Amino acid sequence: MSKTGFDNEKYLKEQTQAIVDRVKKFGNKLYLEFGGKLCFDYHAARVLPGYDPNVKIRLLQSLKDKLDIVLCIYAGDIEKGRVRGDFGITYDAATLKLIDDLRKWGLDILAVVITRFANQSSAVIFKNKLERRGVKVYLHYPIDGYPADVDAIVSEKGFGRNEFIETKNPICVVTAPGPNSGKLSTCLSQLYHEHKRGVNAGYAKFETFPIWNLPLKHPLNLAYEAATADIQDFNLVDPFHLNKYNKTSINYNRDVESFPILKLILSRIFDKNVTLPMYNSPTDMGVNRAGFGIVDDKTEWKN
Repeated sequence: MSKTGFDNEKYLKEQTQAIVDRVKKFGNKLYLEFGGKLCFDYHAARVLPGYDPNVKIRLLQSLKDKLDIVLCIYAGDIEKGRVRGDFGITYDAATLKLIDDLRKWGLDILAVVITRFANQSSAVIFKNKLERRGVKVYLHYPIDGYPADVDAIVSEKGFGRNEFIETKNPICVVTAPGPNSGKLSTCLSQLYHEHKRGVNAGYAKFETFPIWNLPLKHPLNLAYEAATADIQDFNLVDPFHLNKYNKTSINYNRDVESFPILKLILSRIFDKNVTLPMYNSPTDMGVNRAGFGIVDDKTEWKN
């Protein structure tokens, strides 16, 4: 019998509470970007002995009455027929599969957002297919200068052009069938519209890897790095966290590189008359209690 190094119940309790606490920090609404696979996370199960590949679905079930789920898909991926490596299906097919998988778990989606939509013919066909199935579809458009031109982004010609997604619950989970689908931009666009409406919404990022409170060269973090080599991700010490708190935490290059711009965009979006928490580092931004679910760090970790 193989050893178990991860306690799913402990993790569920820790991660659920961390999400609830983050909602309370902002008060009204939290847009929670979900990184990684929502269902069937066999990578995590492979490197974390005992990890339930559907533990994130179980977490969403426990918060079912408090959340909406929005899926993002990049119009360019639909047009190019981009294929998801693990299942060998295109991203539009993966989106339909994810909708069906969630429904099997008793979770329904609120809407699908087609991001960077520029009237691509395949994206229009996919939009019509979703709407025939009773799925609400919203369109978000390319923004010139994204993400560097903050003045253009945080304006009526930037986020203001995007269709606003009407949500009902305090937590809005924003996820996707794969990376680079526009999750972050969707969250920020929603924040822009919410604050224009007087709603003090906030943003956070649900993460599993890298595990911030394990060493940089821990086998688990190395396994994450190996799994994302195709998109040139790599782990590093979060320099903003180290500078602010004099504490070492592990993050990855894209979050560290984009953090200054993200912080600037958030500062432009947030109502100047309302005091809202502002993140000091990418680690602050994340909600990640995976490291606290590890109960036996001497287990022989797999790669």
